[in-house]
Amino acid sequence: MTNGDSPDPTSSEHAAPSGAARPAGRVATATSAPPAATGLQSRTDHDNTLPVDRYLNREQSWLDFNARVLALAEDTSQPLLERAKFLAIFASNLDEFYMVRVAGLKRRAETGLSVRSADGLTPRAQLALIASSTRELAGRQAQVFLDSVMPALAAEGISIIRWADLTEDERRRLTQYFADQVFPVLTPLAVDPAHPFPYISGLSLNLAVTVKDSQSSGEHFARVKVPDNVERFVRVDRAGSSHGLPAFLPLEELIAAHLDVLFPGMEIVEHHAFRVTRNADFEVEEDRDEDLLQALERELARRRFGSPVRLEVSDDMTEHMLDLLLRELDVDRVDVVQLPGLLDLSSLWQVHAVDRPDLKDAPFVPATHPAFGERETPKSVFSTLREGDILVHHPYDSFSTSVQRFIEQAAADSQVLAIKQTLYRTSGDSPIVNALIAAAEAGKQVVALVEIKARFDEQANIKWARKLEQAGVHVVYGLVGLKTHCKTCLVVRREGSTIRRYCHIGTGNYNPKTARLYEDVGLLTSSPEIGADLTDLFNTLTGYSRKAQYRNLLVAPHGVRKGIIERVEREIEHHAAGRPSGIRLKANALVDEQVIDALYRASRAGVRTEVVVRGICALKPGVPGLSENITVRSILGRFLEHSRLFHFRGSDEYWIGSADMMHRNLDRRVEVMVQVKNTRLAAQLDGIFDSALDPVTRCWILEGDGTWTASPEPGTAARDHQVELMRSRAS
Repeated sequence: MTNGDSPDPTSSEHAAPSGAARPAGRVATATSAPPAATGLQSRTDHDNTLPVDRYLNREQSWLDFNARVLALAEDTSQPLLERAKFLAIFASNLDEFYMVRVAGLKRRAETGLSVRSADGLTPRAQLALIASSTRELAGRQAQVFLDSVMPALAAEGISIIRWADLTEDERRRLTQYFADQVFPVLTPLAVDPAHPFPYISGLSLNLAVTVKDSQSSGEHFARVKVPDNVERFVRVDRAGSSHGLPAFLPLEELIAAHLDVLFPGMEIVEHHAFRVTRNADFEVEEDRDEDLLQALERELARRRFGSPVRLEVSDDMTEHMLDLLLRELDVDRVDVVQLPGLLDLSSLWQVHAVDRPDLKDAPFVPATHPAFGERETPKSVFSTLREGDILVHHPYDSFSTSVQRFIEQAAADSQVLAIKQTLYRTSGDSPIVNALIAAAEAGKQVVALVEIKARFDEQANIKWARKLEQAGVHVVYGLVGLKTHCKTCLVVRREGSTIRRYCHIGTGNYNPKTARLYEDVGLLTSSPEIGADLTDLFNTLTGYSRKAQYRNLLVAPHGVRKGIIERVEREIEHHAAGRPSGIRLKANALVDEQVIDALYRASRAGVRTEVVVRGICALKPGVPGLSENITVRSILGRFLEHSRLFHFRGSDEYWIGSADMMHRNLDRRVEVMVQVKNTRLAAQLDGIFDSALDPVTRCWILEGDGTWTASPEPGTAARDHQVELMRSRAS
């Protein structure tokens, strides 16, 4: 998962939570791949004392992350429907990886750009590495589904069946369903001199059909798109079901069984499923003289017609049929993935929705933070914050009774004069947006910085931007050439003869739905310094200010990398002087070469560094003479680990924020890191680090050669980081 806030999978942040709490053995897909480092001089090699082969390949590291997700689907100690969910997450993650990362590499290779990765690989070499790893992972996914998850589901009365498994009575009922609900929306498209090969939309599921004319005996190709506005799995109520649950028939099976209805008078020679993934990585040409909204909408229309980057086909497809698809779609054979069983297992979310709580994780209800707990006399968020800063930790602390309440109370409070808010991703029925609209309608000054370039959420954010504008909210789209990714809210309130500012700065989006699934932290404060900083920041985002220095913030693209590296260097100084030193960081990704090199220098100087990274890590830990003082672990659990936290022990500094250690975050985004100075809140951050880094916490450990090993070893006592945090809130 995405990650990311993106779906990068990032970040895939956009993707659903990627993982569960019990690693299943060793995840080491990189061991069979070529070495990630080639020994070539890196273009980022600013320190000649460091070896040139010091980075792991970014793309392979992402594939290893998705392999850890797949390992959770393989883990039989997980609830069965959660295993099906992880298969769906794995598939969605891989789709996005191809649409963005592979598409970008292909574009570079095709245009002749020979820019090498930090580990020295050309775009073509990376594509070959990806193709090899993907085939292995896709095969594992199919095997897990066919040999383990699907039989286990059937044993629980949740069967995924084929047309051949149906009784005559069931076939009659489904034939009627096909005639009433499916047939009217199907459009078979023939291919002949009068009908060119049809456009195949990205991620659509299709049937490639060969028919024979009984009169001329000539064979013809046709394509039938499996409609995406009808549920992928057709419910089949089976008599005598022991659990009273339906079976599920894949929609393509139902269509295939009725191809004679679509092609009357023709003989059906063969039919096979296929699916195309297209390039969805595009850049908006930002021109100060053009409306950004219009430019983005134009590019979104182009995205539908991106070039193919992957072709998935059923493993029973004939060579003749495959050759035709390769030729017509202009796909290279190396980009073909042949799979047994079903294509597009992201549709297993529909199966996960079955009402079988005994086959899912136990329900968890976030707790209201003690500072906002119910009292006999209701207390406003503002009076609570005047008593002291508050750190909220989602999903363990409820988002709706903390951050959402803060914004809603600000909208309703007659003493509030202004609300300024950044919005990167939010939910479809966003109470945050509704609160901003209500505030504007009440006459408050409301500014919403809506990032309409948030990948795969562009259409939703355009809709919100227009709705906010119609309500009188001042909507801005940020700075040319930068995405605004920071999570900030500033409330300006009149209190007697003074003006006080209240702030929220977080690591996650203002989205109450993902706040129940993503692990994030946020600082709520009435600190005058932070209030002044956010005022300066919003002036930069909405006006022509170019402020680069802040009192209590690090702000990208100018300040985050520089600030982090300066603090790493200070830890080196502390260690050299015999003072306590150490670095702990938690992030979604650690890729930026300058930050990695700073950590290598700290390790060489003797500074201990502990990294918790959910997804990509290009740093090689535990290498003698380079990184023997660095450890890296990954925790994937019920919730998507999403917070970005830093602790510099020698300086006694704690920082939280929106920035991952990646080029895009540090160079091409507006990101905010805030220092948490309150010792009580720092102790809370210490607790998060201590739990995640406990030697018996279930996790994966990164080795210097790029492999990930499950820890602790099977049969050894282990604790679950997320379960322990849930228990702490329940007690």
